[in-house]
Amino acid sequence: MAEKMVRSLLDTDVYKFTTSYAYMKNYPDAEGEFSFVDRNKTEFSIDDIEDLKSHLYRLGELSLSNFEMEWCVKNIPFIPRYYWEWLRGFRFDVKKINIGSDVHGHLQITVYDKLYKVTLYEVPILAIVSEWMSMKYKDMANIANIEKVVLEKITMAALGGFKFSEFGTRRRFSYDVQDKVISVLANKGWNVCNGTSNVHFAMKYNMKVMGTHPHEWFMFHGAQFGYKHANYLGMEAWANTYQGDLGIALTDTYTSDVFFRNFSKVHAKLFDGIRQDSGDEYEFTDKAIARYKELGINPLTKTIIFSNALDFVKAGKIANYCQGKIGCAFGIGTNLTNDLGVPHANIVMKLTKCKMNERQPEEYTIKLSDDLGKHLGPIEEVEIAKKTLNIK
Repeated sequence: MAEKMVRSLLDTDVYKFTTSYAYMKNYPDAEGEFSFVDRNKTEFSIDDIEDLKSHLYRLGELSLSNFEMEWCVKNIPFIPRYYWEWLRGFRFDVKKINIGSDVHGHLQITVYDKLYKVTLYEVPILAIVSEWMSMKYKDMANIANIEKVVLEKITMAALGGFKFSEFGTRRRFSYDVQDKVISVLANKGWNVCNGTSNVHFAMKYNMKVMGTHPHEWFMFHGAQFGYKHANYLGMEAWANTYQGDLGIALTDTYTSDVFFRNFSKVHAKLFDGIRQDSGDEYEFTDKAIARYKELGINPLTKTIIFSNALDFVKAGKIANYCQGKIGCAFGIGTNLTNDLGVPHANIVMKLTKCKMNERQPEEYTIKLSDDLGKHLGPIEEVEIAKKTLNIK
């Protein structure tokens, strides 16, 4: 039997665990559904779908070892031990992974469960689908030159004077490619590579685990408490959960303009910085600097984490623009783990509906991106949100 595409329960982004714990602590009865989207609208046959199922269903074989649990307790101290002990008994329930296709052969995947459980499915499913879709390019991919290419990128970062973290699990070419990339970063990228978002590889290579928090957290708050209050309540609940740790606020769930309108002095001081994940990086930087100054905060004491489809040339230009104005760092994913000279998947998996408990009606979730055409959710609900938030 072929090697599993995801080989550890920790082979995921750390923010999946931080978000899972935040749901468990604050909203233990909340439920929701994650839905897969292939932005390239690739067409697959019935046989293809059945083959993918055989890979996805192997997630049910994974469990957390005692060694992994103890490593997490020691190295991810902002999540309490009882969460990791709970995770020790957690198993992916493959019966909850619904896989099929529409009439055009477009892949459809949904998972429904308690939010503290269902959030854990997202990244492993995406990593498996990405590797499965990449298999047809295996003979064309420039795998032999991975180390050379990664070293060139490390050099670009060093010369450009910026630091980055590896964020490439969800759209990697394969487990083995990401393993090789992170091996190079761990052994030869210490001066410019801050760490990786992948807990499994952080453990394997003794790297720092890096992460922020996800759109789903604010999407949940918007669906349950209203769009005007979603950013504030989401940050407040996060801050109460982590008491100042994990202090990077995500800005673009309902557009960054709406975020900055709601960005209070308390949160601006409490959070170490903000994350930009869509829209124009230079406009965003100017808006962030203006808002910090308006609140009487020196922007040089804060950091913007840029993570929107970055490559190292783009990151270098942004770093140069930020120099002397505001701190910056970069989360770079696909350009590290799937830059092999062949096409790569353009896939996401998002929280699409949720409810506070089993007795409540389901509410659809939406996301209003700073990128035109990337709004997510039912059109009617998107329009309601735009009207509520005075977005034209």
